[in-house]
Amino acid sequence: MSTPDQSRPDRAPRPETLLITLTGRERPGVTSAVFATLGRAGVEVVDLEQIVLRRRLILGLLVTAPADVQGLRQDLQATADELAMTLEVEPGSGDTTQPSHGRAHVTVLGTPLTAAAMAAVAGRIADAGANIDRIERMARYPVTALDLHVSGAAPDALRAELAAEAARQGIDVAVQPADLLRRGMRLIVMDVDSTLIQGEVIEMIAAHAGCEAEVAEVTERAMRGELDFEESLRSRVALLEGVPASALHEVYDSIQLAPGARTMVRTLRRLGYRFAIVSGGFSQITDRLAVELGIHFTRANELEIVDGRLTGRIVGRVVDRAGKADALREFAAEVGVDVASTIAIGDGANDLDMLAAAGLGIAYNAKPAVRDAADTAVNVPYLDTIMYLLGISREEIEAADSAAGVTTPAPPV
Repeated sequence: MSTPDQSRPDRAPRPETLLITLTGRERPGVTSAVFATLGRAGVEVVDLEQIVLRRRLILGLLVTAPADVQGLRQDLQATADELAMTLEVEPGSGDTTQPSHGRAHVTVLGTPLTAAAMAAVAGRIADAGANIDRIERMARYPVTALDLHVSGAAPDALRAELAAEAARQGIDVAVQPADLLRRGMRLIVMDVDSTLIQGEVIEMIAAHAGCEAEVAEVTERAMRGELDFEESLRSRVALLEGVPASALHEVYDSIQLAPGARTMVRTLRRLGYRFAIVSGGFSQITDRLAVELGIHFTRANELEIVDGRLTGRIVGRVVDRAGKADALREFAAEVGVDVASTIAIGDGANDLDMLAAAGLGIAYNAKPAVRDAADTAVNVPYLDTIMYLLGISREEIEAADSAAGVTTPAPPV
């Protein structure tokens, strides 16, 4: 005796899965009502995605197909009508599991982030043979930040594809492998001048010696990699001879941190992160910064002071480009993390070795040569945007601050 399907060869076979999509205004009880309807049909949930955008709900479910597909469709339609929502039901297709290779997080930052820029990024991802599986908003102010879950292309190849497009569009795009390192405790090693703080300390001190313009010109050339860092540093420090040591206190009091610096350190310390500052600047400044911000490790050059005045010399070995990378490795060993679990942030040529040694090297408002060499670049003036690269959203940051009694500015309407 034949089965009903065998007796009707023209009848389409029952799909193995159904893709159910409901859209409409968000309100309590939508998800529970849909699952109650599915529960009566005895289906299994294979995959699920739900997002709310400006009080509009999109609920997508992939479920096993019951024997009576038409009956489930009618029951779901009745539920959707009661909820004043739009329903779509279609056969599921494709493998719902994520590929075990070629998975990446692509973080896009813009001020503003235009639709044209996003179209260009999506186009380059498609050109690389990859798919965007999911998009999450990480922040909407003071920058717009989106995290794209991408599969189907090696992160290194994707990074190369997107770097040029980001430059053309005037946005920042960071590509990282989707692995456990992104979720683990990490060591963050930061440059100080023009990274953790705004401006260059040596130029601030030089203002007290009346040679600020001369020092600034040499500093700029050194940061571009045109001069040997140690030689340029010693020549600049020599110009500071005779400056009263009290000027260092005045300089420290005038320092302005990069916007978002306190927020980043405060938030990531709550998650167990460790911090280090490694500077070609001066320990008389960086040591005080470390105490003020709760930085765990610090390394910088020491200005020689005799009889209350700068001698124009440095005590001990200069912390140069190689010295910064050495410090990163030493601090990682002291913390007990692999170098792959470190993040380095810097802007100048003397940061290049440190950025290359870290698991993730971030060029922060950096010179072109540094941007080109780093894993990723951030060109917005907010240091806390680094947290979006780690999968931490602005809403999570503000919720943690609120719970700790820290007041943060209200977002724009």
